[in-house]
Amino acid sequence: MTRRQALKWVHWSIVPLLVWFLLVRPSDVARVGSWAVKLHFVLGFVVVTLALGWTADYLRRGFAGPPGPKLPDWGRVLHRTLHRALIWGLFAVAGTGFMLGLSLVAQLWTNGFEAGATSLGMPSSDRLVAQVYAIELDLLIMIVGLHVGFHVWRHFALRDKALHIMAPRKLHRFL
Repeated sequence: MTRRQALKWVHWSIVPLLVWFLLVRPSDVARVGSWAVKLHFVLGFVVVTLALGWTADYLRRGFAGPPGPKLPDWGRVLHRTLHRALIWGLFAVAGTGFMLGLSLVAQLWTNGFEAGATSLGMPSSDRLVAQVYAIELDLLIMIVGLHVGFHVWRHFALRDKALHIMAPRKLHRFL
């Protein structure tokens, strides 16, 4: 598997998971049952693993390719900034999500999930982590929206086939 294929796989694996975490919170799945909360945590662990791998790849090898010859100078700066914000934003959300998961999973497997319960007897730190996580997730979703908008603009305004780069080959005929 080439680096670009691996990045496509990670990219399209993270997208539905981000949508899941945008729409579904632990309190939502708690109403379904403990199995749903456990599934939510497992999905969170998958996102953490993918985000850490993506960040490590970026730190080791940088961006997968140049921003594109048709982009104006301001577009190159925006491209670099958006992609860095995405990579570091995913890393930050994964980190606080992992901390939040640790605090909630401790209570899940020890005494059952109870809304408002805290792990380790530190309610203020648990609440702080939850607030930071919620803010980071909302900011990340805004960055994702800007990222999508930028690449759609590139694809149609500059006609540089920007969407072909990350889209699976079977979808190219629709772009």
